[in-house]
Amino acid sequence: MSRTLILMRHAKSSWDDFMQPDHARPLNARGRTSATAMGKWLRDNDYLPDELLSSTAERTRETYAQLGITAVKTRYEDALYHANADVMLRVLQTAEANSILLLGHNPGIAYFAEMLAKQPATHPRFFDYPTCATTVIRFDAAKWAEVQFSQGTILDFAIPREVIATQSDAT
Repeated sequence: MSRTLILMRHAKSSWDDFMQPDHARPLNARGRTSATAMGKWLRDNDYLPDELLSSTAERTRETYAQLGITAVKTRYEDALYHANADVMLRVLQTAEANSILLLGHNPGIAYFAEMLAKQPATHPRFFDYPTCATTVIRFDAAKWAEVQFSQGTILDFAIPREVIATQSDAT
């Protein structure tokens, strides 16, 4: 049996109010556009999650809302706010559905993607993982609790700038 992880960094957030706490920062206009485009990319490629695991930050919540997709089960986890790869793995190992969308923050999410994969993505932006970057990873595992680092096969990697350009070309 296989499991699919859709690993996404939140979209571009706003810095309009420097007095606003980091946890409360919303998306900016570019972030909303990027998240909408990435949601279309997920739907077009049939990468739809059954379960969401997300940081509790406003920008991750808003990214999920802008994707325009709905997971059957939704969990917002305080532990995923600026989490490192080990914490993300522990949270992922508690998931139940076959297909998971995990929404988080850099630098942890970039390192997590790198650590999960048997082979890294060949895309030049994989290691810096720009805002709303998304990696789709397959694991041969009966349950998430069995998943460890270096076991995943990357099926796809996309960044909003390229997705938006492709979607514009298609219209």
